[in-house]
Amino acid sequence: MKILVVEDEVKAAAYLRKGLTEEGYQVEVAHTGVDGLHMASVNEYDLVILDWMLPGIDGLAVLSALRHTRSVPVLMLTARGQIEDRVRGLQSGADDYLIKPFAFSELVARVQVLLRRGSVHRNDTETLVMKVADLEVDTVRRKATRAGQRLELTPKEFSLLILLLRRKTHVLSRTEIAAQVWDMNFDSETNVVEVAIRRLRAKLDQPFEKPLLHTVRGVGYVLEERP
Repeated sequence: MKILVVEDEVKAAAYLRKGLTEEGYQVEVAHTGVDGLHMASVNEYDLVILDWMLPGIDGLAVLSALRHTRSVPVLMLTARGQIEDRVRGLQSGADDYLIKPFAFSELVARVQVLLRRGSVHRNDTETLVMKVADLEVDTVRRKATRAGQRLELTPKEFSLLILLLRRKTHVLSRTEIAAQVWDMNFDSETNVVEVAIRRLRAKLDQPFEKPLLHTVRGVGYVLEERP
């Protein structure tokens, strides 16, 4: 799941990005209303977390413009706690409203609810339940099963599995995986990708007869059913 955070406070944006990434989401950040509107207009996101007070154009203006072109769920963040402000935000098209300061656990809970709700109105072609052989992954409920057995995955393992599923039958290099899952430039000296692949394979393949996650030597990794 891909989330856009539009927040002008650098530390707050970094906090949200780090926390949501650790929860297994792919997160991009914009620090101004103009940049946020541009990114939300040209890219596909499953959710936008939008601060009200932004430089240039504020969150309400971004929301109003966005609603003309996108039906993406929007969670509004603001220090404005008055009922009138909350009503104004919701009437402008926000799907939910969270007052600063907030507990991160509450933010995550609201994000999960909006992603489930947004899946009903999704207008892209992404499959909500992704399948390969006897593997099924519900991308909204964040549930993975194989042969009917629940796979207990960490957020990073789940993100890695989703990436492999979206690109199934295509070989992904370590560089691509590092960039997509860890949002980092690949360092040939680190084995973070190999360790993650090994741990995912232990849960995904080892308890079952047929492996689905394959290594293509010298190239990368691929998720596919083989004879």
